[in-house]
Amino acid sequence: MAESLQISNAIAAVLPDLPDQVVKSVEDALKTLGAVTTDDLKYIAEGDLLPVLKPIQARRLVAAWAQKDSFTPTPAPACSPPVSLQSSLSSVTPSPTSSTATSSPSGSYRPAPNWIDNFQIPWQKLSEEILQSLERQKRPSPKLRREMIRMVVSEMIKICKNPTKHNTTEIAKRMVARYPKSLQDVIDGDVIGLGYHSLAKQLQSRVENVKRPDTPKIQKRKAASDDDTDEISAEQRASVQDTYGCVNWMPKHLPLPETVECQLEKKEKMKTFEDMNYNSDVVKDLIKSTYFTQRKEINNGASIQKLSQDWPFLFKEVGMAAHFQELTGVSLIVSFLANVDKKGARLLNFFKRVDAHKHKQVLDALKLETERGQSTGCSEEVIQMVLLLMAHFDEKEQHLFHYVEKTSLAEEVQMENVPPTPCLIVCGSSCFASETFMLSIDRKVVNDHITSFTSAICLMFGSYYCLNIHYPVDLRSTLEFLQRCFFSINPENGTKVEWNKKRKVFSVNPRVLTLISDLADHEWTFQ
Repeated sequence: MAESLQISNAIAAVLPDLPDQVVKSVEDALKTLGAVTTDDLKYIAEGDLLPVLKPIQARRLVAAWAQKDSFTPTPAPACSPPVSLQSSLSSVTPSPTSSTATSSPSGSYRPAPNWIDNFQIPWQKLSEEILQSLERQKRPSPKLRREMIRMVVSEMIKICKNPTKHNTTEIAKRMVARYPKSLQDVIDGDVIGLGYHSLAKQLQSRVENVKRPDTPKIQKRKAASDDDTDEISAEQRASVQDTYGCVNWMPKHLPLPETVECQLEKKEKMKTFEDMNYNSDVVKDLIKSTYFTQRKEINNGASIQKLSQDWPFLFKEVGMAAHFQELTGVSLIVSFLANVDKKGARLLNFFKRVDAHKHKQVLDALKLETERGQSTGCSEEVIQMVLLLMAHFDEKEQHLFHYVEKTSLAEEVQMENVPPTPCLIVCGSSCFASETFMLSIDRKVVNDHITSFTSAICLMFGSYYCLNIHYPVDLRSTLEFLQRCFFSINPENGTKVEWNKKRKVFSVNPRVLTLISDLADHEWTFQ
């Protein structure tokens, strides 16, 4: 207990104005990470604290703890509330603020501006069954999770009758920080996004349901603080969408010792490789060393026609994978295959055993697969996964696939029937029967010989990032699910979905969140 007090003091020494409840959330997060003494604090990284603190607060703590002198507990200034062991018990002690707020007449009710900082999550009011699940680091059943949501929102409404999305998100962060093993958004151990989006969504939905009887039907409130994105210009919005999920969208300088002349020589050299047997490692190195010039041309708006002529390997697996890794920090093919191996069977099992009974389109897709007579293997599993994902989200195949005769050549494809966004041209009656796929972008075939569906789906997805293409609205859920769960790209803010005035765009697609939550709840065993 003495060590717990020292850690509390170590937090207060750097952030003396931090509310007791937030301090407790930080303590819980540190405890979960295994930090039990002040000596352990020097191993904490900024990312470890982001679920419970703002970025600047997290950076201040990490910077201070990196200095050994900061570990010496110092008393908090007199103007700030003392951080003591009592704060560790605050989560099970009724809040004076709460009782005061609830006793106020409804006519003069005004929640304290900083009520969220002092809000006590009512852990002590949860049922024994829920607490057992949380304390044993087990995921509560959907029924128990809903019960927990109702209790938490009930306490929130007593203090603030109109909690905002910011409020519910803050509370979701604290809850996940307290019990990450039980409440985080995970699929087979991989945290999706920041881990608290689905809980925040459930809290907000419950708040809206509770408020609905008191809200006039003609009233339409638009609070600036609740918007998912600020009002920005079309140019700024496009820039945000282009850079979404990227770590190196536009390098500032040519890498040493490269020169403009050297870049042009390598560019011409790669063109001579296209029609001969080439060494993949050599091409990969050339793509990496000319990445600066590629990004400059792409970001300056070069057409697909020109890019395919100047950088032919950018549209082949070896070149796109190298460019994608420089751009996002993610290995395009390796990451996808590893996630298919880890999550694919679970996803397919869920679709076949659970989802088919709820969604007619999924059942129809399963029946169609049976008629097509699919075989077994990695690509076949990926085909099932993608088709069932699209069926689950009710997104049509024609937006992603265009079917032609098995012997069709690229110049024989009627491109006016192909969507302008990245599209896979399937040479055969189905993805299962096809032995060759083509990749089309802007109604131009940029790769006419892809021999596996897995490679084809990776090239299709990689095109959106490498070429600054926004997700079409008609495929937004399928592509975002693949992005987050199979390509491991999980930005906290922004979106890659094309902007549409008629639709509200979310940082994390609610339909994707729901599927992630359902998968996390899904228990299954192989037969």
